[in-house]
Amino acid sequence: MRVLLLHQYFLEQDDPGGSRFNELTAQWTEQGHEVTVLAGMMHYNGHEKRDIYKGKWFVNNQQGKVNVWRTHVSESYNSGFIGRLWGYFSFVFSALWAGLFKVKGKYDIILVTSPPLFIGITGYLLSRIKGKPFVFEIRDLWPESAIDTGVVTNKMIIKLAYALEAFIYKKAKKINVLTPAFRKTLIEKKSVPEDKIIFIPNAADFSLSDHLLHDFDVTGFRKNLNWQDKFVITYVGAHGVANHLDQVLETADLLRDTNVLFVLIGQGMQKNQLKELASKMQLQNILFLDPVAKAEVFKYIFASDMGASVLKDVETFKTVYSNKTFDYMACKKPIFMAIDGVSRELVEEANAGIFVKPENPKDFAEKVKLYMSDPELIRQQGESGYSFAKQNFDRKVLANKYIEYLKLFSNV
Repeated sequence: MRVLLLHQYFLEQDDPGGSRFNELTAQWTEQGHEVTVLAGMMHYNGHEKRDIYKGKWFVNNQQGKVNVWRTHVSESYNSGFIGRLWGYFSFVFSALWAGLFKVKGKYDIILVTSPPLFIGITGYLLSRIKGKPFVFEIRDLWPESAIDTGVVTNKMIIKLAYALEAFIYKKAKKINVLTPAFRKTLIEKKSVPEDKIIFIPNAADFSLSDHLLHDFDVTGFRKNLNWQDKFVITYVGAHGVANHLDQVLETADLLRDTNVLFVLIGQGMQKNQLKELASKMQLQNILFLDPVAKAEVFKYIFASDMGASVLKDVETFKTVYSNKTFDYMACKKPIFMAIDGVSRELVEEANAGIFVKPENPKDFAEKVKLYMSDPELIRQQGESGYSFAKQNFDRKVLANKYIEYLKLFSNV
């Protein structure tokens, strides 16, 4: 099977962050499939372009057995909404050029993952020109999420975005969704035929967590960090408008007289603002850490008492699964789920933590105190979440299911 993957945010080997397709493609190539990726030259959190890419339009390298073409993304990506929009479209054009003139050899199917939605344009054009089907994956409902968070307000842009979305859904051979709520929305609100939709969600990486479960010195790691007497709650992820991490700082303020420590690992446009706010509030129980590789992230999760999944309180986010929820479950850590909707349903069905009312620090603080007084509940829910994820969200199992779907759709 030969797959061309279009993924603007496909990670470098040493990049921190969500690594869904890095892990999927690694497994596919180990099984003998050929995968070529068209990826952008900018990290999704807006890091500066690496020196090796500056002044270049295309750079080809291997990540394991995966062939990766990095293509131009405008550095205006970091400069507000208009700059971000041009960053998206610069990738649309550069990825199209690379797909037409740089990628050698043939492929059987084109797999496009969004956001950004605009990369669907490239997928459709390559599909038409090359005569190959394309599958469109939805990791986040867009433009709804951008509208709900106030990132997009212009009515003309919103109208055009919905029109583009409908066009891409119509032209795609199949559409993969990451949550049951996405599936329901596409069928009921966007008139997508039910038989056009497949469901391969995010998943837990047990290959890493199971290794650390047996070989990682949690006590020594906590001692080195001076966490021996702390009740540590770790959040891993973006620090952006959508995450609204102010609510974590406000919760920390209510718990400043306890031994609770909130550890926030990641990067994003609001991180500096959050650090300034924490300093202004004189919070001693908030620790900001830079993004680290996934193996290191798992060490921090293992060394924590619980994990936190946090998003802004808007309707669209009731349809999403928080990526890191599965990592917490794989590490046997219960979750403070400050996201309503399907994420709440997931944690409650798995008995893997507790729902916290989004943007309600008082509720968050009260539930932290509940767990601080009940270590047996922490142990039980950690085990329950691990077992549930193992049965339903094992990445190896889902990767195999995904590639079998792709074979079917491409008639290979």
